[in-house]
Amino acid sequence: MYTEYEHKMTKTVEVLRTQLTSVRAGRANASVLDHIRVEYYGTPTPINQIASVSTPDPRSLVIQPWDASSLKGIEKAIQTSDLGINPSNDGRVIRLLFPQLTEERRKELVRQVSKYAEESKIAIRNIRRDAMEVFKTQKKKSEITEDDLKNIEKDLQKLTDDYIREVDKVAENKEKELYEI
Repeated sequence: MYTEYEHKMTKTVEVLRTQLTSVRAGRANASVLDHIRVEYYGTPTPINQIASVSTPDPRSLVIQPWDASSLKGIEKAIQTSDLGINPSNDGRVIRLLFPQLTEERRKELVRQVSKYAEESKIAIRNIRRDAMEVFKTQKKKSEITEDDLKNIEKDLQKLTDDYIREVDKVAENKEKELYEI
């Protein structure tokens, strides 16, 4: 009965986890490039589809395009992105050096994590609200009883609380990660 709504809530938590991988925590992580698109033969293309990305050490990424002509496009895309890192191009590869996190940057990243978590909680509450509207409509049509509605409301609230706790846990783990570096 609730599987559809539970599935939507699970998806919301998965989206949050995906969003949090793009929050760079001082360590080099290829996933920070996932949202950057490069103009490649007239088509916006993800970097990982036109180049190999490696992490030679914890503080740097090396991007080696398969087609040397895309080097300038990749460099330009990184510069115009919200990554905040200046790429260095040696003609063959692009290097991204991740600076040590400052306290100010950590706080900014924690605020970003909190914002993503709050958006996820709102989405979960909206799923509960939509579900309740469906069940209230069923009650009006006499498809379910008043007692059924009360039980459904209780179950949906418990489900919502569980997923909100999960969101809090995911966000808390990311915040800890930001301060461990």
